[in-house]
This record gives sequence, C-alpha cells and structure tokens, in this order.
Amino acid sequence: MIRLKTDKDIEGIRQSGKIAASVGKILSSEIKLGVALIDLDRIAKDVIGKFDARPAFLGFKPNGASKAYPFSICTSVNETIVHGQPSDYQLREGDIVSIDLGVIYQKYYSDIAFTCTVGKVSQIAKDLIKACQEALDRAIAVSKIGNTLGDIGFNIKKTSDDYGFSVIKELTGHGTGFALHEDPTIYNFGEKGKGLKLEPGMVLAIEPMLSMGSNKIKQQKDDSYITSDKSLSAHFEHTIAITNKGPQILTI
Repeated sequence: MIRLKTDKDIEGIRQSGKIAASVGKILSSEIKLGVALIDLDRIAKDVIGKFDARPAFLGFKPNGASKAYPFSICTSVNETIVHGQPSDYQLREGDIVSIDLGVIYQKYYSDIAFTCTVGKVSQIAKDLIKACQEALDRAIAVSKIGNTLGDIGFNIKKTSDDYGFSVIKELTGHGTGFALHEDPTIYNFGEKGKGLKLEPGMVLAIEPMLSMGSNKIKQQKDDSYITSDKSLSAHFEHTIAITNKGPQILTI
C-alpha cells in the first residue's frame, strides 16, 4: 500500500534529507587514497548524531538479507553494487566507491547515494559514473503528476543504453518517508506510460544502478551484491516528492 504524504510530512522528510545531503558532502570530501572504509562509517555515524538524527541503515534488515545491517552507511567499491559493508579496506588509486546512506530525523526517513572516484580512474569509469548520474537526473525530470513508474524506468534504461552500459534489473528503488523501504517498487527499466501513475504526496527513492558489463548480480556472504562478471558498477539516488509544482528533490 502506498502511503501518501501531506505537505507537513514532505517538509519533515526534507529536513531529514538535508541532513543526509550534508553527511554525503562530508563523506565525499573524505574519500581519498588510503582512507579506510570503516573510518567513513565512523564519520557518518558521528555527523548524523550531531544533527540529533539516527542512521536509518543501522539495524535495518532489507528483503533478502540474512541479518540486520550492522553499520551506518554502505560502502560499495568497484564491482560491489550495493550493501557493501565498511571494513579495514583502504581506498586505492583507480577505485570507484558508492556511498549509500539513510537518515531518520524526527520520525522521517530519507535515502541518498552517490559514486566517487579515488585518484586517477579510467575514462570508461568516469563515463559510467556520468551515465548513472544522468540516468537519475532524467528519471527525476519525468517524475510528474500523471506520468508513470514506467516513464521513470524507461528513462533510466534509455540513458544507460545511450552510453553502452547495463542496468541492474534485479535491484530497485522504493517509496520512503515513514519507513526506509515502502511501496511502490521502482524498477530501473520500463515502458513509457505503463505502470502506476504518479500522484501528489508520493515520496520516492529513485536509485539507478549501472554496470560496465553484465546486468547479472551475485549476493555475497555479507549480503552485499556484486556484478556477476566483476565489472565496475555505479549507484546514485535521491529522495523526491511528487507535487503539484513538479518533482522536488528532498535530499539536497
């Protein structure tokens, strides 16, 4: 069941989203050669706490996971698409790392993700990141009243195709706001005009995930997902509200 949000709810989610965005900017500045993933997690938990907020991921058990998540953020490096767990791994020249984080502030949830480079990376890695960011931008642009979830998915897939990359079809976006994961499921592919129609009060976490190679995935023992051929992957996400004034990004 889709739970529509009032203007008051959307403003509450926006406040949560501002915190998430602030944490994301701090983490982006900390992503450098030699930095350990676990240190990024410590920074995130500390900063979120200073806003009198809570990490939405800590203790959350997503569908398909064997146990609750033990960290505040996800740190997914290279072929790891999502749910990568922070560890003592130190970032190396040429790595790309996707950070996914959620915030709970005064009962409202927000969710954001982005991919960063470490040192000098290949041109194709840069293109992959650019394509994933563009896919999110195009998806948000069509997230208007009367359009559909199919329009969102179509634009993500078309952007990926335009760049020659693959969409990870088995991993999806979702509704959010009152809980981390809510209905509806938002696929990163679709047909124009098909699927659920968008209406005011919907709050969606749109999150394209692209691969340089295969669109197939493998679940690891720690519940993270990697590309089946170990090709590089990228991930971007914003929490948005569907409103009479058009789509509003709440995680900026």
